[in-house]
Amino acid sequence: MKQGLSLRVSQHLALTPQLQQSIRLLQLSTLELSQEVEQMLDENPFLELSEDRAEREDFGLNASDAAISEGDRLSESGESEYAPNSVADYAAPTSSSSTNDDETTPLSGSDEPNWEGDGTTEMTPDDGEWGVDAKAKANNLGDDEEKDATELARSAESLQAFLHRQALSLRTSATEAAALRFLIESLNDDGYLEESLEDLARSLNPGDEEQLHGLVHHFTVALGLLHSLEPVGVGARDLGECLRLQVKALLAQAQADGEDERAELLHVALGICSKPMDLLARRDIKRLVHMGVGSDALVREAIPLIARLEPKPGRRFVDVERNIVVPDVLVVAIGKVGGIPKFRVQLNPDVMPRLKVHDIYANVLRNHRGGHAALQQRLQEARWFIKNIQQRFDTILRVSTAIVERQKNFFTHGELAMRPLVLREIADELGLHESTISRVTTAKYMATPFGTFELKYFFGSGLGTESGGNASSTAVRALIKQFIASESSKKPLSDNQISDMLKEQGIECARRTVAKYREGLKIAPASLRKAL
Repeated sequence: MKQGLSLRVSQHLALTPQLQQSIRLLQLSTLELSQEVEQMLDENPFLELSEDRAEREDFGLNASDAAISEGDRLSESGESEYAPNSVADYAAPTSSSSTNDDETTPLSGSDEPNWEGDGTTEMTPDDGEWGVDAKAKANNLGDDEEKDATELARSAESLQAFLHRQALSLRTSATEAAALRFLIESLNDDGYLEESLEDLARSLNPGDEEQLHGLVHHFTVALGLLHSLEPVGVGARDLGECLRLQVKALLAQAQADGEDERAELLHVALGICSKPMDLLARRDIKRLVHMGVGSDALVREAIPLIARLEPKPGRRFVDVERNIVVPDVLVVAIGKVGGIPKFRVQLNPDVMPRLKVHDIYANVLRNHRGGHAALQQRLQEARWFIKNIQQRFDTILRVSTAIVERQKNFFTHGELAMRPLVLREIADELGLHESTISRVTTAKYMATPFGTFELKYFFGSGLGTESGGNASSTAVRALIKQFIASESSKKPLSDNQISDMLKEQGIECARRTVAKYREGLKIAPASLRKAL
């Protein structure tokens, strides 16, 4: 083998740790970002969370007040379409107008901030607090009831706690009380007992079959006690049993009140719930009558009664905090200019962490001669982290502003006015990559006059129209929902009829597409929507 030297020229892309962190922070949701900030605060001594605004008044005038005054002045003169209500220390805007500024150009490669840092330990203007002046009011409650949704959710009683409190009033032996407590703790969020009593007994590792049968017996007794508790239907093993427990409770009440006609109807409902649930789902009245459940008239009357029962008894006890969506961006209508509605797009101050470099530690490190390489690195990491968070929110605001500008009709007229939009359009407008837009629009939410939506909601494919244009799939879904909402309950619209109605509106939409959109809207087919 002959040895030699050769020179090659090649290109490669290197992702520095700082750039990797920037990309990772961009795709995090609000909750994940909060957890990331908490972890960084624990690990990096140079990073702290600021709780006051005194440090933001270095120029003798509060920056936020100055921004609001300037915004109001420009708005009155017609030179501006919005009035920002907060200013970040990094000069990253926390609000923007719904129209593009002609003087603003997309960031080019040379305009992107340098995340490498210079290794210095001196205090810089960037080491100040980043965030907003004050936390916005989270709700519209009175001053004596300052609780946000998460606090209310934490104070709500869980299903298990509610059942345990009822169990205290039962006269049971110690063994039965222990078995009942075990069953209560085995319920799922919907209030169902998913595992069989035998499986629950085996999970306690009984020594022999006799002990296993004894545990099953105790669980059977405890299950009867559980079924007697509120909410009615809790502890059921399946939907049929859940509905039967509720019908039995109504039947007992009707018999106690001497309502014979209602009791007869409830007997029929109990018979329907004892049959396979697919018959009830299909409203197969002929089959149910043939199986001897009751007369045709009573079966038709009993099915709506069953439909009013609660299929998930534990639904109202589910932790509300899990369903809370905190918007990252707020869109507020600010009136009209020349008859054209204008909107203010701003970041939600509640989701913006107010971070700063610990000035005391940074000054000590700066004055320490000789320095300390490890501490200098930690200080630089704190600065990088703050800048990456600032860049994250700045990108979210830019993308959101572009979305509002493109979908202005939606913010004025609702989802029927949504226009087709793809990621590439926003990417080309802002000079960003499609993957960046995808990260920004994932798990980020926007509060609008019509509700709170994920940023991805504003993107959708287009369907062809007779005029040669395109109609947004979101608008078509809204139109389908509108058609079905105004249909006759006795003669519901079929997918074919809806397709024909869309064609009359100039929208080419096949029956299969209508069926797909209808199923996506969780709307039952015409046969199940028909009133009995």
